[in-house]
Amino acid sequence: MSELRVVIAGGGTGGHIYPAVAIGHALQRLRPGTKLLFVGALGRMEMEKVPREGFEIVGLDIAGFNRSNMLKNITLPIKLLKSRMKARSIIKEFNPSAVVGVGGYASFPMLNAAQGMGIPTLIQEQNSYAGKSNKILGRKAKAVCVAYDNMERFFPAANIVKTGNPVRSNIAAMGKTAAEGRAKFGLKEGVKTILMVGGSLGARSVNQAIDAELETLVSGDVQFLWQTGRPYFEQAKATAAKYGDKVKVHEFIYDMDYAYAAADVIISRAGALAIAEICIAAKPVVFVPLPHAAENHQESNAMALVSNDAAVMIRDSEMHGALVKTVRELLADEVRCASMSANLKKMAIVDADVRIANKVIEIAKQ
Repeated sequence: MSELRVVIAGGGTGGHIYPAVAIGHALQRLRPGTKLLFVGALGRMEMEKVPREGFEIVGLDIAGFNRSNMLKNITLPIKLLKSRMKARSIIKEFNPSAVVGVGGYASFPMLNAAQGMGIPTLIQEQNSYAGKSNKILGRKAKAVCVAYDNMERFFPAANIVKTGNPVRSNIAAMGKTAAEGRAKFGLKEGVKTILMVGGSLGARSVNQAIDAELETLVSGDVQFLWQTGRPYFEQAKATAAKYGDKVKVHEFIYDMDYAYAAADVIISRAGALAIAEICIAAKPVVFVPLPHAAENHQESNAMALVSNDAAVMIRDSEMHGALVKTVRELLADEVRCASMSANLKKMAIVDADVRIANKVIEIAKQ
């Protein structure tokens, strides 16, 4: 059996980076000696986070289309051309058996170049609504790994494999108890606990809605673990100060397995990675989809769970007044919470990384 050499391209947010890294680790477990090269976008968080996992990464000088400042798009055609040339040179030099795209700026030029050079490609489509780039790449991809049903709307049915979205290994295992989770964050045992998680960059509008009604949220025997993201951290700390140990504010939570274990109800954006993790944690959830996500994919993601009575959704525009009320009502309804947890468990896939890695091995040119 010849050496397996795989390029994994993409990044931009934790929601792309963590699955990429999980696939890399799974490939190395299944085929020891696999040579991996990650390709990201210069200046994005993958350039720092991927090497921390022990993987080599190279960067493309690439950015997305800027809808809010059209002047910033002047250099985009040159960057696209340069990134395509760099992608071709990476493929010639590394000589991969397969190229995997996980989404993010670097994904398109790498897979596009690979397809033009006859290298098998695999798309990891995380969302329930595929973006434009993946729809184009999907026409020539050998496999498209998805997390939701009905994806033949976007891709050739013969190439679709339902694998789920890979999550971090400590969350896939989910071995922590509620008592361990609460002790980790200095929360009280036996007290109803709400967790807010807004993604790696936070969620400004959700933070503001909670800030405005924090007193109602934590009234009575309720405590709150609040991940704010960096931009809102100081403001949230100031608001929370008068509530003492009832409100624990964190800029970012690294030990999410403990945080999920501590929670009775979760408030979250509806990114693909968050949804995959919450299905495994099986905790009742109120989703507030990011309203500016491409193709409104976060609302589409959330609705896939709402239609299975596994989640509640509130639109960002309707949140003020409704979010805290909805969370408190859910927290008090133990029958509905139990039903939601059971439905989330049915949707959970804990071995997505292995399923995708096996598909990479299957399509690889060896």
